Amino acid sequence: MDLEKSIAALNNPVRRRILEWLKDRSNFPPALPEHADLDGVCVAYIQEKAKLSQSTISNYMGQLKQAGFVVGERHGQWTFYRRHEENIRSFLAAFQDEMLKS
Repeated sequence: MDLEKSIAALNNPVRRRILEWLKDRSNFPPALPEHADLDGVCVAYIQEKAKLSQSTISNYMGQLKQAGFVVGERHGQWTFYRRHEENIRSFLAAFQDEMLKS
């Protein structure tokens, strides 16, 4: 895990808020019937909730994905994102080790 890349991804309040929102699918509108069986949240819903442009949200989600905090899956023209809980836990453990190391 690249701690610097992870910390950089978290160095933005909106990106941190997105990770918080993704903890609970009910933070977003219900999925369309054709997407009801998919994990994650459509990027359009994330964009709507964040009230930012599509290009900004795409950039933010790319940074979170590169850092390993989210997984993105493409379905047709839509990309759905969900948290990568194992990687989030690994980051927290590595960061704690870094900060508490003597």
